[in-house]
Amino acid sequence: MIGKVGKPQFYSNSDYKHGTSEKVGVLLVNLGTPDSPTPRALKKYLKEFLSDPRVVEIPRVLWWPILNLIILNIRPKKSAEKYLSVWTEDGSPLLVNSKLQAKGLKNLFSERDNCQKNIIVELAMRYGNPSIESALEKMAQDNVGKLVVLPLYPQFSASTTATVFDKVFTKLSKFRNPPAVRLIKSYHDQSAYVQAVANKVAEFWNYNGRPSHLLFSFHGVPIRSLYEGDPYHCQCQKTARLVADELNLKEGEWTISFQSRFGKAEWLQPYTTATIKKLAKEDGVKKLDVVCPGFLSDCLETLEEIDMEAREDFLDAGGENFRYIPCLNGSSQAVEMLAEIAIDEMASWATGGGRKEPDANELTFQKQRATALGAKN
Repeated sequence: MIGKVGKPQFYSNSDYKHGTSEKVGVLLVNLGTPDSPTPRALKKYLKEFLSDPRVVEIPRVLWWPILNLIILNIRPKKSAEKYLSVWTEDGSPLLVNSKLQAKGLKNLFSERDNCQKNIIVELAMRYGNPSIESALEKMAQDNVGKLVVLPLYPQFSASTTATVFDKVFTKLSKFRNPPAVRLIKSYHDQSAYVQAVANKVAEFWNYNGRPSHLLFSFHGVPIRSLYEGDPYHCQCQKTARLVADELNLKEGEWTISFQSRFGKAEWLQPYTTATIKKLAKEDGVKKLDVVCPGFLSDCLETLEEIDMEAREDFLDAGGENFRYIPCLNGSSQAVEMLAEIAIDEMASWATGGGRKEPDANELTFQKQRATALGAKN
């Protein structure tokens, strides 16, 4: 485009000043949450979430009337009641815990001399607030020229991680000067993550004793995704096996299952509800612990679906002692794990290696040269 008329077509850092050091950014992204536990807020959130073609792979012409005429007129009220049962004084548990992780990561980086002024950490939600768009704009204003996108999903799925990447690049396509980008696709088998989950379980057992059986419950996805090449199922299996190995669990002492099925289509199996009932009724398990490694923060799916509904299912089926092991949440283990994964991806970015970064004298000289050439800032 030779000239421009009216509103700028591309987003830019209007406060940029020559001689300013370029920053490295870490963008943490979680699924999202409604702004409040009300039907109105749930309708807005569910519309955005269920309108994503990565989440519901049904032709739009068929899905639109189902979503807008049926689901959004029925589900918001029911979902609001469930959210209300886990809502805290500080808000949604998922958002509260994700904020703690982001804050902890900022603090950890600030304690490292070679990273103190160079790493910017922002939190965003794929659906809802704070949005990916607002986080990226804020990072642009902070002069982030190198960006690491770290989804808070250890296992990759097209319906979670891939849609985060979609949203990030959609926004960056509107930037006049987008940053260099590195994407963390998954970390389901990275030692920092596996060890953090295993330590969380071991710590719980040290205080409360061991159970008869440990169940790893992961969020489910339609089985069709597995047949079409999504690695999620395989990565969940590997995570569970690696954590079980760290805990020295023998075959028969642990099981993997999949929860949160939505709709009538077949999803990954075995289903968590059916598995819990079977463990109590048929296998004679009296003391069951459940951990959800696919969630880094406790949320509706863990606090209501597992700690409330699954508990009731287990006790009704003849079980005697049901214990839910909380997610990593804002613990030091979670923060240190995220830092290690981010730094591994950033490599020379975080420490200033690779291409030599300009020092204070060079930055001052750059500003003087730019001013001499007519730059305003």
